[in-house]
Amino acid sequence: MTIGEVKDILEAKVLIGGDRMDEPVDTACGSDLMSDVLAFVKDKTVLITGLINPHVVRTSEMLDITCIVFSRGKLPSEEILEEAEESGITVLSTEMTTYTACGELYVHGLPGTKKRAGAEGA
Repeated sequence: MTIGEVKDILEAKVLIGGDRMDEPVDTACGSDLMSDVLAFVKDKTVLITGLINPHVVRTSEMLDITCIVFSRGKLPSEEILEEAEESGITVLSTEMTTYTACGELYVHGLPGTKKRAGAEGA
């Protein structure tokens, strides 16, 4: 799946990274706890979250997360958007809840991460 397909499925607005719609994504993760994101996420992941603070971008940068989707129509500050742009992370916003957004991506074929990052077979 590509970021552009994620955008279409979630009926999302592109906030940063409109030129990266053809980039592939392999998995999705929905969480507001960055400690869970650190434990379960692999690269080329879409992070769906309702948490809007700079830690979301910093965590995403550390894990090579391709795209952040802010749920429930939340819009991050300019500071967060600038940090994402500098890191090459695409940022979208959807009116869907985190749960619904994850479900929509799953039924359209984008799997989640099933095991802790670094776990055997993960």
